[in-house]
Amino acid sequence: MSFLTEAEPDRGALLPVLPGISRIVANNPGPMTYYGTNTYLIDTPDGTAVLDPGPEGHPEHVDAILRHTGGRVALILVSHTHHDHVGAVPALQAATGARTVGFRTSGIAAFDPDIKLDHNGSIAGIYALHTPGHASDHICYVVTAANGDNVLFSADHVMSWSTSIVSPPGGDMRAYFSSLNLLLGRDDDVYLPGHGPLLREPRNLVRAMLTHRMLREQSIARKLADGPGDANSIMEALYKQLNPKLKKAAERSVLAHLLKLEAEGKAIRDGELWRAA
Repeated sequence: MSFLTEAEPDRGALLPVLPGISRIVANNPGPMTYYGTNTYLIDTPDGTAVLDPGPEGHPEHVDAILRHTGGRVALILVSHTHHDHVGAVPALQAATGARTVGFRTSGIAAFDPDIKLDHNGSIAGIYALHTPGHASDHICYVVTAANGDNVLFSADHVMSWSTSIVSPPGGDMRAYFSSLNLLLGRDDDVYLPGHGPLLREPRNLVRAMLTHRMLREQSIARKLADGPGDANSIMEALYKQLNPKLKKAAERSVLAHLLKLEAEGKAIRDGELWRAA
């Protein structure tokens, strides 16, 4: 797969993305977050919507959002309830009084959106696509930019710089396959991910990601055909050149594949061990 890179963005700066859309990158870099979480400011008929205020414990990032919006925030959108996207919601809501928006069934008890959206729901000209897989409550929001581009905020479902982790129980590989296929059936011009740069011609990468997952699943099935194993031993056999910092994430993805194979009647679990059905 061909991934994109970008220079490290200026922290706290308002970075134009498309007409009516800009981003501020939180200072939470890491092997799972690239340079940090993208917080998007979106012009809507109701005012400025803030998508994914970022992680908790970064008051300087909330200050930057307030500075660049003048504290006038109409809506706080949440793509999903992983902490690096939703952690700063309480601080931003306390400072602005803005209503929060998210999927109707939150993935965590600490976040209950004021406005609950389902698949194909909408608010302020922004449409929601429920795309579970990376997280059970994952939403991709869709808007039409001022230049006419059909823009999909792909959050952590599809990122331009890396594949996404699918970690049970919140992560579900069957749902992830289905959600990738959902996006393949669309004709969006641009994806704006939760981490990393803008992605044009996005279906090429979506197709490559789906193929990558299918090939990985075939490798896991072949490994099971050779004899039983647990998720860690299968991961070690298939990810031999992997950065050690990413091994736990890879093990979780292997487990997600195993659970998918089990649901499809292709694998059987015996405690920690798995074998071919």
